[in-house]
Amino acid sequence: MSAAQEVKVMRLDKYLKVSRIIKRRTVANEACDAGRVTVGGKVVKASYEVKTGDIIEIKFGDKLTKLQVLEVNQTVRKDDASGMYKIVD
Repeated sequence: MSAAQEVKVMRLDKYLKVSRIIKRRTVANEACDAGRVTVGGKVVKASYEVKTGDIIEIKFGDKLTKLQVLEVNQTVRKDDASGMYKIVD
């Protein structure tokens, strides 16, 4: 498989931190452990491998945030972090 065809994946807890959806990886881990994070409608662990196109739902209290993964990057500047995902209804 060439580098251009390689599918980028990242642990869910790391993705939530790198994309700055959740500020700390430990908090992302705790949300996953508590069953508050789903991908494609299934409750997943922090070790789940996120890929482009995945739909992530996160419950914070009464609020439900649903977003689609647009990019998976190991590092990203703070200004560009919001470009890694888009909020969906």
